[in-house]
Amino acid sequence: MGTGDSGFSATGLRRLREVLARHVESGKIPGLVALVSRGDETHVEAIGTMRHDGGAPMRRDTIFRMASTSKPVTIAAAMVLLDECRLRLDDPVDPWLPELADRRVLRRFDGPLDDTVPARRPITVRDVLTSTFGLGMDMTSLGTPIMNAVFERGLTPNLPVPMPEPDEWMRRLGELPLMHQPGERWQYQISSDLVGVLVSRVTGRSFEEFLRERVFEPLGMTDTGFHVPADQIHRLPPLYAPDPQTGEFLVWDEAEGGRHGKPPAFQGGGGGLVSTADDYHAYFRMLLKGGMHGNERILSRPAVELMTTNRLTPEQQAARDAMARSNVHVSHGQGQHGGWGFGMAVRTYRGDYAPIGQFGWDGGSGTATYADPANQLTGILLTQVGASTPDSSRLIHDFWTTLYQAIDD
Repeated sequence: MGTGDSGFSATGLRRLREVLARHVESGKIPGLVALVSRGDETHVEAIGTMRHDGGAPMRRDTIFRMASTSKPVTIAAAMVLLDECRLRLDDPVDPWLPELADRRVLRRFDGPLDDTVPARRPITVRDVLTSTFGLGMDMTSLGTPIMNAVFERGLTPNLPVPMPEPDEWMRRLGELPLMHQPGERWQYQISSDLVGVLVSRVTGRSFEEFLRERVFEPLGMTDTGFHVPADQIHRLPPLYAPDPQTGEFLVWDEAEGGRHGKPPAFQGGGGGLVSTADDYHAYFRMLLKGGMHGNERILSRPAVELMTTNRLTPEQQAARDAMARSNVHVSHGQGQHGGWGFGMAVRTYRGDYAPIGQFGWDGGSGTATYADPANQLTGILLTQVGASTPDSSRLIHDFWTTLYQAIDD
């Protein structure tokens, strides 16, 4: 597809709004904020209310839990360190993450935790950034001893055991063997959280402090962070996890007194951010401009190209494909079509309306954020309805279909 930047058709944007409104009017999505941009044209829709039973309307500046859409943004901190040669891709991580030195690897990924062999080589920075360091949330391996141990130790978010502060998290992580040899297999989530600890230890600062100084503040992302200040908490809707059988709206996390009302013990790069549509637009627009924001360079062009192109070999790709195809609505449509760069999905084949090269990711809280270099297009859809039912995922599918049909060349 050739590059185009002539924007959207009026008819297409009307259809986009009609389709989004239909989902809200169905009663299954209380409210949403959608931002679409192409070239210099930006269009925003804020529809519905912040609570399922009414109340304040959704607004353009509503703050959302970004969940796994945190990954494509938080990875920028590591890219800054690569640009400055404070990290090298093929260096072992042992000097900063000694808990991961001298790894043992399960003889069988579903075997007992003490049946291991030595790792063939150290874990490298590249392994962490590509989510191939050897351990992760493998949804196709639930119930195995290693997955049970990961959950029991609070090594992943949104589970009954809260994630501890970073040094304790690393200690617990270091107690476990790897599921796979370093660099062998793509695995979800834990690498993205590990990036935050790595950045913090390299810089001697908290992950959020470094992100704020080098990414958020230069981009004007004033509402992005790991918690919502008390004087802004009214802008955060509750997060719903509807009952899978009945569809009843169950509050998974309230704003007042909830998980994002105070600074967390662990600043999770894999799913901890809160943000707004305009903040995320600033970030993805910077990526589309090769690392530039106005006259200021945030990342080098090669860094952007590295993180937004597929980094996986066919062998590493097998697990990525399994997650996309085996979890149905949990893995939203945009993320099913191919590879993985650093912290984000990258399309390697065309399976629906979006072209090869589109990059970004989805979140289990009902969020989707992608950019498309071929069309100089960004789409951001934010709800607070979790993926416990297919409703938010169906909305996300329809958002992307109607966004692409609105292109006017």
